Amino acid sequence: MKTPTLQNDRVALIPLQTGHFDYLLPVSKQVDLLEYGASDVSTPDKLRAYMDDAFAKAKLGNAFPFLIYDKVQESYAGTTRFGNIDTEHKVLHIGWTWIGEDFRGSELNTHMKYLMLSYAFEQVDIEKVEFRIDERNLQSRKAVEKIGATLEGILRKNLIVKDGFRRSSACYGILKEEWPLLKSSIFKELQ
Repeated sequence: MKTPTLQNDRVALIPLQTGHFDYLLPVSKQVDLLEYGASDVSTPDKLRAYMDDAFAKAKLGNAFPFLIYDKVQESYAGTTRFGNIDTEHKVLHIGWTWIGEDFRGSELNTHMKYLMLSYAFEQVDIEKVEFRIDERNLQSRKAVEKIGATLEGILRKNLIVKDGFRRSSACYGILKEEWPLLKSSIFKELQ
């Protein structure tokens, strides 16, 4: 399955390509994934390795990585992806999202999630979308709660982040049958 381009008036999610490295490099210097993330994009080599990993997972069919383009600011904002795609059980994760400082708090993330959830539930026949967030990352947890995701539990000490800390992951989910109500309430202004 080919990674689609998803877009509305606010944002374009473009299938990530090797040539996008130059767009992501300046943004990667603005993000601090050290505290909560297992990924490291702090140097050009580490960003290239991050992208190569995304391409490898896409080739296996269990990820759709995207470059984020902010149409309002006319600038590349970062990256996100569908990952851990399980076609048998019709479940996928939305994550691996990082955006530059200039784009935070701009509603860009809400538009991105709307496009991704719409695609997952309406085009790919996914039954459940999951989000896994460092239990300590209250800002990201509040963001997924704001879009209607339900906390399902905490996976205790399930992932080692870059500084060697063994983090616990807060697991959130949205079910396909919940999507129509969320779409008509939380996302009604985006349709």
